[in-house]
Amino acid sequence: MELFEKLEHTVTFIHTKTDLKPRLGIVLGTGLGDLEDAIEAELSIPYSDIPHFPEVTVESHKGELIFGHLYGTSVVAMAGRFHFYEGHSMEHLTFPVRVMKQLGVEVLILSNAAGGTSPNYKAGDIVFVRDHINLHYDNPLRGPNDERLGPRFPDMLRTYNRQWNARALEIARTNGFSAHEGVYFGWPGPSLETPAEYEFIHRVGGDLVGMSTIPEVLVARHMDLPVFVVSVITNQCYPLEAIRETTVAEVISVAQSASPKVSRILSEMISTGVFWKN
Repeated sequence: MELFEKLEHTVTFIHTKTDLKPRLGIVLGTGLGDLEDAIEAELSIPYSDIPHFPEVTVESHKGELIFGHLYGTSVVAMAGRFHFYEGHSMEHLTFPVRVMKQLGVEVLILSNAAGGTSPNYKAGDIVFVRDHINLHYDNPLRGPNDERLGPRFPDMLRTYNRQWNARALEIARTNGFSAHEGVYFGWPGPSLETPAEYEFIHRVGGDLVGMSTIPEVLVARHMDLPVFVVSVITNQCYPLEAIRETTVAEVISVAQSASPKVSRILSEMISTGVFWKN
C-alpha cells in the first residue's frame, strides 16, 4: 500500500471514532505532561489500535492520540513520539504528522527535551527553535515523491516563524522564565554525544542538540504545515567542563520541572490566537 493510501486508510479509521476537526496538532516530548493534562480530552486512541501507526518503545512516552480542546482550540495531540533510534524508518516515524495534516490541522506544535550546547543555556531553560542543522543520516522525503502530499524539493528558508518566537520570548520574560531562541542540532542517537561531538555542534552553530523533531519538521514543511518548536534544556553540554554524566531519569525530571512553564507560555499563545494572526 502506498503512503497516500495508508493515510486515507488511517484518517478514515479515525473518522469512525470522532467527528472532531482539530485546528492544532501537538507532539508532546519527554516529560511535558502538564500540557497533556491541560487538554480537555474527548477521545484517546492507543497507537496500537491505529492502522499503520508505529509502536512506541520509549519508557517515558505513553503512546496515545488524544482529541479534545486546549485553551478553547480543537486539538489532536501525540502523547509520545517516535524516534529514528527505535528502529523505525523515517517514513514510518513521521507518518502521524502527515495524518494530523490530513485531519485538517493548521499549525503543528512540537516539544522536546534537548542538551544545551550554548554556554548561555542552563538546565531548565526554554528554547524556541529558529533554525536547525540536520545530521540524521536519512531524510523522510527520500524516495519517490507524491505530489498530492507536497513538492519534490520543499524550500526550508521560512520554516520557523520568528514572530511566534518573539511573542513566546515576551511571554516567558514577563513570567520570569529563562528563555532563548536558538538553532536545534539533530542527532540520530541513542547514545549521547561525546565531549568532542558537543564541541563540534557548538562550533558549527548548534545551540541545542536532540534526537527528534527535525524529521517531523521536514514532513510538516513538505505538506505546508506551519510549525512552532519549543525545547527544554535538560542538561548543560557546553562548555566542556560543565558536562556531567546524564541519565534518562534526570532528563525526565528536569523536563517535568519545566513543563508548567511551557504550558503557561502555550496557554497564552493559543488562547490569544497568536497562531492564527498573520
